[in-house]
Order: sequence, then C-alpha cells, then structure tokens
Amino acid sequence: MATAYQERPTRHAPPPPAAAAEPSIGDLVAEIGQDLSGLVRTEIELAKAELKQESAKAGKAAGMLGGAGYAGHMVMLFGSLTAVFALAHVLDIAWAALIVTALWAAVGAALYVSGRAGWRNVHLKPEKAVESLKEDARWARHPTS
Repeated sequence: MATAYQERPTRHAPPPPAAAAEPSIGDLVAEIGQDLSGLVRTEIELAKAELKQESAKAGKAAGMLGGAGYAGHMVMLFGSLTAVFALAHVLDIAWAALIVTALWAAVGAALYVSGRAGWRNVHLKPEKAVESLKEDARWARHPTS
C-alpha cells in the first residue's frame, strides 16, 4: 500500500572534523629552527648580493684612482722636464737636470721617512677583537653569574 507519506532519507550531520592535534613543543621548536635557518640563509644571500654590488663599485673606483695616479705621474714627469728646460736657459742643461733630480730625491726621501714612521704605527693584529675573544673564552669556562 502506498502512503502519502514517504520517508525521506535522513541526512546525517557531517562528522565533526577530527580535532586538530596541537603541535608538540618539539614540533614548535623544530619549526622555529627551520624558520631561523631559512631567515639566516636569506640574510646571507642578501649580504652576498650587497657585497658583490659594493665590490663592483669599489673596483671601478680603484680603477679610476689608478688612472688618476698615472695621470699625476705624467704631470710630475712633464713638469720636471719643463723645469729642466726652464733652468737650461740659465744653466747648462746637465746641471739643470741634476738640480731637478736632486729636488725629486729630497722629496722621495722625505716621503720615505714619513711613510716608514707611519708604518710603525700600523698594527695588523686586531688587538681589541682578540682580547674580546679571550674574555669570552674565559667567561665560557668560568661563568660568574
């Protein structure tokens, strides 16, 4: 017998989503470690790119300074020749050349003495950094806090 009332299939509510398991402390620490590692790698790549760009600029600047040094050398050479020929109007050319050479010898000697004295004040060992590292090592062996 057919009834006016037909049963509808009952819909069941979808099962509640599985409770998301909260990550453990170890998982969180591992995730932080991965994030830090990625951050450090990114920072290193950025530093490499910056250093590459800056070294290219430094190379160009060094080339320009080298060119300026060569041009300065040429100015000094031709200036010296001019002085020799100017003095040649008053003295014999050999004496004029000897006088200009003696002047350059005096300038060279003065620069040598000054440079040598300055070189004695150069300390290539990073004293402060070495002392700081020694202090860190002492602290690591015997922490006072």
